[in-house]
Amino acid sequence: MTMNTVGRPTAPVPTSDYIHPTLTGGRGLLQDEALIFELNAWAKTGVDIPDADRPADDLAGLLRTTPVGLPGLSEPEAVRHYVRLSQKNHAIDLALYPLGSCTMKHNPRLNEKMARLAGFADIHPLQPVSTVQGALELIDRLAHWLKTLTGMPAVAMTPKAGAHGELCGLLAIRAAHEAGGQGHRKTVLCPTSAHGTNPATAAFVGYSVVEIAQTDDGRVDLADLAAKLGPDVAAIMVTNPNTCGLFERDIIEIARLTHDAGAYFYCDGANFNAIVGRVRPGDLGVDAMHINLHKTFSTPHGGGGPGAGPVVLSAALAPFAPAPWVVHHADGFKLVEEAADEAAHAFGRMSAFHGQMGMFVRAYAYMRSHGADGLRQVAEDAVLNANYIKARLSDVMSPAFPDGPCMHEALFDDEWLDGTGITTLDFAKAMIDEGFHPMTMYFPLVVHGAMLIEPTETESKQELDRFIHALRLLAGAAKAGEVDRFKGAPFHAPLRRLDETLAARKPRLRWRPETIPPLAAE
Repeated sequence: MTMNTVGRPTAPVPTSDYIHPTLTGGRGLLQDEALIFELNAWAKTGVDIPDADRPADDLAGLLRTTPVGLPGLSEPEAVRHYVRLSQKNHAIDLALYPLGSCTMKHNPRLNEKMARLAGFADIHPLQPVSTVQGALELIDRLAHWLKTLTGMPAVAMTPKAGAHGELCGLLAIRAAHEAGGQGHRKTVLCPTSAHGTNPATAAFVGYSVVEIAQTDDGRVDLADLAAKLGPDVAAIMVTNPNTCGLFERDIIEIARLTHDAGAYFYCDGANFNAIVGRVRPGDLGVDAMHINLHKTFSTPHGGGGPGAGPVVLSAALAPFAPAPWVVHHADGFKLVEEAADEAAHAFGRMSAFHGQMGMFVRAYAYMRSHGADGLRQVAEDAVLNANYIKARLSDVMSPAFPDGPCMHEALFDDEWLDGTGITTLDFAKAMIDEGFHPMTMYFPLVVHGAMLIEPTETESKQELDRFIHALRLLAGAAKAGEVDRFKGAPFHAPLRRLDETLAARKPRLRWRPETIPPLAAE
């Protein structure tokens, strides 16, 4: 127990909550909070509105006869409700967020400030082009740097996220095959460790999916790939660095085999932050790759709204890119939106308008503030941090692929838990008690009991050491037989362990009142 300067204890007694749960549901200064619909505010409104001085007869059938179905909270009540809810969530502003394959890194406030500039935040997609020249120029400059960083000649800016980008890339591939008289190609090859969206997207487009085997060191099996490539294969979908946190050393040979078979190479760019500024996917033979702006270039996972997944395209696929796109003429910037002239072969549209402007601004601000050398350091620091975690934990946990370095994420299996009676899930829940969000669990599926840790490039050595210290202590407790610490965890979270299996099988997606709330007039 630590002491402050006047001798009072500043650390909680570890066992206190096991013995004396609170009577109110609150935990120290963190108050318990019900759903907003459970706050018993059905019969009031948050503001005083005078009674209408005219009859409502002229509204005819539009007069409400049933409750609005919304609670009426005053401003302090509403603010306190959402603040209390925010205190129940882990956040990147609170501590390291180690979700592998998610890139949950710190989001610079500068980017948010830029995205809120009126000239970007308050424009409308149907405004005349002459009134949004600055926004179109930003899209054009961002597109230029995405092409520069990837070594690709074209980019489709409108896809809204990673899976949407995959859809865009495969639709371009399908259009290219059909234009070349190869519409019979109906198979897509995916590694066993692929992100689940890869085979799902391929199936959505109408392709059948065939798995490519993985080698013992966690990479694409070239022999299996070569055996499965044939005249019916339209494309392969490979993530590089892959989902095991490893660089595909044979990536150029993978591209050669694919192209020799008449297929296209789709690269899942979810892990681009591990190679940005150091490797250009176009130099590796990639034909299409989505880039998660909301991961590689800040604003992790939908913060502030939808994501953005622009797709860079090779020269072979560029003619089939979806409209619209920005072009620069002597008289300014304009949008190419019609399937004619330079867009004659465009396969269609991916979204109603031009993409996610807020994400474009954030990503561009991130690029400009880092510069070329800074973006290179992003990749270097991401890889360094992951390898530091792997090295510091390898003596107490079991790396899934111990030989050689990893890339941006360190992958462990559950072999080190054998004989303890503790599972990956138990260990993850105990991490919550130590103040850390669990790592990605049980993924990729090719590793038993997987624990996938991505520290990202924005964590300092001091923060990594705090995280490592917590995991080493938990690993020691697991091996010492402290099963109860894990099986009941989390003990100190606002909510205890949930029945996740039941929640997945029978989710309650809609709140329903136990009694019908009264009409406001009552």
